[in-house]
Amino acid sequence: MTAFSYLGIAAASYLMGSIPFGYLLVRFVTGEDVRSSGSGNIGAANVARKSPVLGVATLLLDAAKGLAAVFFTSLVFSGMHRHLVMTTAALFAVAGHLFPIWLKFRGGKGVATSFGAFAMLTPKTILCLVGLFLLLAVAFRYVSLGSIAVAAAFPLLAWALGEYREPLELAIIAVVSVLVIWRHRQNIGRLAAGTESKLGERPEGTFREKPGVDRR
Repeated sequence: MTAFSYLGIAAASYLMGSIPFGYLLVRFVTGEDVRSSGSGNIGAANVARKSPVLGVATLLLDAAKGLAAVFFTSLVFSGMHRHLVMTTAALFAVAGHLFPIWLKFRGGKGVATSFGAFAMLTPKTILCLVGLFLLLAVAFRYVSLGSIAVAAAFPLLAWALGEYREPLELAIIAVVSVLVIWRHRQNIGRLAAGTESKLGERPEGTFREKPGVDRR
């Protein structure tokens, strides 16, 4: 595989991952900018505050774009290091979601896209992580807690289940985990302070009030 081909796969994966489905769905359906309300994030959790249906659609589409990037790579590359190249494509798909060029590199937090991107590569690990996420999110009613926990557990589970073929692949998985946790740094601060919003609650101080509305 030439360096040019490798860069092409990385660029294509990044561009697939950078499609801001949450932003586009809310803009198309309601005409609003999802970044101006709730947490200001373009991910499924914040979109769901506008519309649960759009939230589910965003979740599925964000996962699908990660899966599409890796699947596309699997079709166009069949060399000796195919699995490593697919893992790299997953990294760039997640990076595209986190830092989309279309939104001035201010994207989502990467959990759904990571699940989709690694579904072909580490299926047993992803299945365990989905279960862990649902357990924590339902038990404690903090989506962010579940997201941070699964990101931290990702490389450990992949290692324990042996779902990698080269040490570099495990390193890439660790990089994805670090990026996702870093994007949750504000959530970590709010969790520590006890001010993080729970499922069904609106984040305090983040919704723009309409002029003339008295909230007292």
